[in-house]
Amino acid sequence: MRNILAGAALAVLLLLALVVGLAWAPDRPVDDLKARWATPPSVFVPLQGMNVHLRDEGVAGDDPPILLLHGTSASLHTWDGWVHALAPTRRVIRVDLPGFGLTGPFPHDDYHVTRYVAFVIELLDSLEVPSAIIAGNSFGGQLAWELATAAPERVAALILVDAAGYPMAPESIPIGFRIALNPYLQHVVTRVLPRRMVEASVHDVYGDPARVTEELVDRYYELALREGNRRALGLRLEQAVNHEARAARITTITQPTLVLWGGRDRLIPTANASRFAQDIAGSRLVIFDGLGHVAHEEDPEATAAAVLAFLDELQGT
Repeated sequence: MRNILAGAALAVLLLLALVVGLAWAPDRPVDDLKARWATPPSVFVPLQGMNVHLRDEGVAGDDPPILLLHGTSASLHTWDGWVHALAPTRRVIRVDLPGFGLTGPFPHDDYHVTRYVAFVIELLDSLEVPSAIIAGNSFGGQLAWELATAAPERVAALILVDAAGYPMAPESIPIGFRIALNPYLQHVVTRVLPRRMVEASVHDVYGDPARVTEELVDRYYELALREGNRRALGLRLEQAVNHEARAARITTITQPTLVLWGGRDRLIPTANASRFAQDIAGSRLVIFDGLGHVAHEEDPEATAAAVLAFLDELQGT
């Protein structure tokens, strides 16, 4: 019996070693990722002790330009479709926020939204942009409206795409977020990252998972491996704040606002979209029934069309 138990234990250990070996994924230096993910017109700008990855495209003299802010675990590439639609007539700036993409972590462990607001203001200053139309998805959407309340003179208009900010009751949380929030697994996930876990997380935020391509999963997976990003994700999620006291500031927003939402968003339900539309006077709400949490990425053509109509209205006023 002892020999049988010993053999079974050895088999389990070998199986675990195989699983870990297949999923072993140490941090990758940023220079190893640039060839694929920092092609022109990508540039790196020194800011707050980081080399910030950004792209500044479109009509150089356009004022105010559009600044695009991605969500948690995403990157500036999530806006590729919007840039294709907007850049022929507008100046479009997009950035890898600290802790994500090729920018990598803050040189400190403060990932509160107030720190991100200060970062965006300094970024606008460095680009000599006094005011911009700020568009953001998920956490980037929260960052957009937080900026509008903290420094309203820097925000000409808002475009909120499945934005965070209110307390929420998710129907489903991507497995990558759940693991990053688990203190017992945080250290493990900085060394081991199954690609299938990333794929499952991307499927979870799409209304139609059939739209998820291998290249899309590659992007999320490889940029998650950028040195420091996995640790930063855990800290960002730990320090996230979504409560009624902070959300009350949303009612003070006076900038023209477009609220876009995926009707199949299982992370931030459409009830939150209605709250934004109700609390921001004069705002417009557009819901895309078949799309999920990253509506701008899942169907850039349809969502960008709504943005272009909104921008036309702004020009006409």
